[in-house]
Amino acid sequence: MPGENLSRDEARERAALLSVDGYEVFLDVRSATEEDASEPRTFRSVTTIRFRAAEPGAASFADLLAPSVTAVTLNGEELDPAVVFDGSRVTLPALRAENVLVVDAQCAYSRTGEGLHRFVDPEDGEVYLYTHYEPADARRVFANFEQPDLKAPFRFEVAAPESWTVWSNGAVESRDGDSRRFAVTKPISTYITAVVAGPYHYETDLYTRALPDGSTLEIPLGAMCRKSLAKHFDADDIFLVTKQGLDFFHDHFDYPYPFGKYDQAFVPEYNIGAMENPGCVTFREEFIFRGKVTQASYERRTNVILHEMAHMWFGDLVTMQWWDDLWLKESFADFMGSFSMVEATRFHNGWVTFANNRKAWAYRADQLPSTHPITADIRDLEDAKLNFDGITYAKGASVLKQLVSYAGRDAFLEGARRYFARHAYGSTRLGDLLSVLEETSGRDMAAWSRSWLETAGVNTLTPVATYDAEGRITELAVLQEGEEFRPHRVAVGLYRHEGPELVRYARAEVDVVGARTVLDELAGAERPALVLVNDDDLTYCKIRFDEGSLETLRSHLGAITDPLARALCWSALWNLTRDALMPARDFVTLAMDFAARESDIGVLQMVHAWARTALVHYAAPGWREEGGRLLSTCALRELRLTEPGSQHQLTWARFFAAAATTAADFQLLQGLLDGTAKIDGLDVDQELRWAFLEPLVAHGVADEAAVGAELARDDTASGRRHQVRCLAARPSAAVKDQAWAQVVESDALSNALVAATISGFVQSSQRELIAPYAEKYFAAIERVWAERSIQIGMDVVQGFFPGLQGDQATLDATDGWLSSHPAAPPALRRLVIEERDDLARALRAQQRDATRD
Repeated sequence: MPGENLSRDEARERAALLSVDGYEVFLDVRSATEEDASEPRTFRSVTTIRFRAAEPGAASFADLLAPSVTAVTLNGEELDPAVVFDGSRVTLPALRAENVLVVDAQCAYSRTGEGLHRFVDPEDGEVYLYTHYEPADARRVFANFEQPDLKAPFRFEVAAPESWTVWSNGAVESRDGDSRRFAVTKPISTYITAVVAGPYHYETDLYTRALPDGSTLEIPLGAMCRKSLAKHFDADDIFLVTKQGLDFFHDHFDYPYPFGKYDQAFVPEYNIGAMENPGCVTFREEFIFRGKVTQASYERRTNVILHEMAHMWFGDLVTMQWWDDLWLKESFADFMGSFSMVEATRFHNGWVTFANNRKAWAYRADQLPSTHPITADIRDLEDAKLNFDGITYAKGASVLKQLVSYAGRDAFLEGARRYFARHAYGSTRLGDLLSVLEETSGRDMAAWSRSWLETAGVNTLTPVATYDAEGRITELAVLQEGEEFRPHRVAVGLYRHEGPELVRYARAEVDVVGARTVLDELAGAERPALVLVNDDDLTYCKIRFDEGSLETLRSHLGAITDPLARALCWSALWNLTRDALMPARDFVTLAMDFAARESDIGVLQMVHAWARTALVHYAAPGWREEGGRLLSTCALRELRLTEPGSQHQLTWARFFAAAATTAADFQLLQGLLDGTAKIDGLDVDQELRWAFLEPLVAHGVADEAAVGAELARDDTASGRRHQVRCLAARPSAAVKDQAWAQVVESDALSNALVAATISGFVQSSQRELIAPYAEKYFAAIERVWAERSIQIGMDVVQGFFPGLQGDQATLDATDGWLSSHPAAPPALRRLVIEERDDLARALRAQQRDATRD
């Protein structure tokens, strides 16, 4: 990625010099349907930028990543492209006070999900296009000033095949032949501009709302997907959630949605969950469900829809100046996604998922060597790309959830309203938000920010109780550990046995400060079976248990009646396992004993995932085989016992396939595929068929012919991804060589197929087979990082890391590469350091498990 990296210092210097009045962008994408196009396949891009310079005579540059530039004109003077364009930047010499730049370029269609992505549907041969830019890939589509604070109005014009429909941020204003002209946008950043084009299936609706001035706000709604997915498209539910979200944000933000229409495009081979392009939000099409899924999947989609909608205000209307303050949009959107979902939709238990799922991501990220404050130090675009992480999203959202308790709900929302009113269409820094929150709450937000936004790391809170002769509490204290003591508003719950149930009988809230805080309110309470710190999940912390509470959980975890409390206990037990304080096989045992009693489907899915990780990475190698048999036996037992046709049955079916390890397991899976076996109520639809086939292929029970036969049943884009993953999963040295070459030595595969190949390649049952690739990995990653896009680079560096070997030799090889490559790009080193930390954690956990007795 040489020459593509923009530094923060360069961006600040350019922002001080330039202000942008507007863009006019013309894209001719009619070449997308040509069958015999030369490589790289390109489209014409003509950009006109009107901008001002604070210092006439100064020089600057525009950003552009393109195979070639046909012409560059600055203030009417033609510049030699060979002189001013170096492949990533267009030099702009001798600027005037007012300037007009025109760049005519040939830009490349993408196969990596960055820039203008081109996809051919294998079902019907139709071509689909969409853009994705964050943080800085608009420059792959048109010349621009690629930094978030240089906002401007945009007018797009797109020439596309006559039969296609084209969408952008604004509504179509006119059409002349193949060319569509779109309305000028409000001032927005380059990274949230968007174009979607192709023969998409499109459904419409209308949102209306009466405004205080007596007028009516009307927002045209649209939702689209590929034609071949239309039969699975539940647009009515998407529109329902969209309207519920718009009602919620209008009720609480007091700033009408400012971007006109609201289209939502579900697009193929998307690298992330979704992107908040105003007026034209893009989502990964996996949110269109081809088969039966659990309510957790619908909840996740709802959360993402509302997350992106929150961005219309936090991020699009008001944008961070630079990526240091990425949290100003992502943390807020992550929090508001759950906040609005719980209060405005049918998913009232969303905070359970947040506590169990989202926070797990944050806890992992916050314990890596690369952890950083929520307000991060982002030196350049590569840093920015890697900071879309568990700190910026989930920890930031967790801290904001605490802030609502700290500042008060009304003060928090009033602060948001003032923030929008003062900074609409502008760019902000941390202090801009803190100032309004301080006004509305009366709290010292600077001190809160220093503790929670400007320092890294997670605190651990542990209860310590003493009792009198009658078994009543004489003192209950909460101990805080961590490099930095933070103020925590926490609830502490006391639980006791009532018949077969474990219920809360006392609760107190307290501000935990310093190393030790005493809860006077709970003195005199009867001895509890369980003390739960951070009950109701008010703060961001790891929690520990006293010995009595831990013994209670070992025998009665499933008896806790409150689903949020139960989820918090599962999360705490998993953190004990990751921290090598609980043997991995003990967590696996807890999962086998109590997962079947878990009512929340999202928590059940997380427990299944954690149990598999505990077995594969954290268990002592000598116990893995036995543990695998125990886990698969448990999965099959619960699959047969669970209510037929229920979402729990579907979840146990998928877990059984992932855990299958014996000949009998594989025989049952094969029988479920060919119809010779049946489990009452289990509908083996196409997605479940692929889930059953992959372990058969990985263990050598099914072959390439079986994969081909399954593809014949499902020759779709999703089917092709499953096929590629299954083929790479075959237990053959030749197969692994081919898969490695297809990803590392070639760029022929699209981003989606790269990810599928890596997923199939890395099989926990094939450690010995893939062991030789550890040396190849360290020999290749610096070259891959230099030659491929950052997305593919990340996929390779993270996906092929040989952590599955789980041994000291791999850790030593990682340390050897780090010590011998001190000058490797910082972003690359960060990824390797993170993988190294996960491996070191696994080795500590294996040692703890081996000394269990």
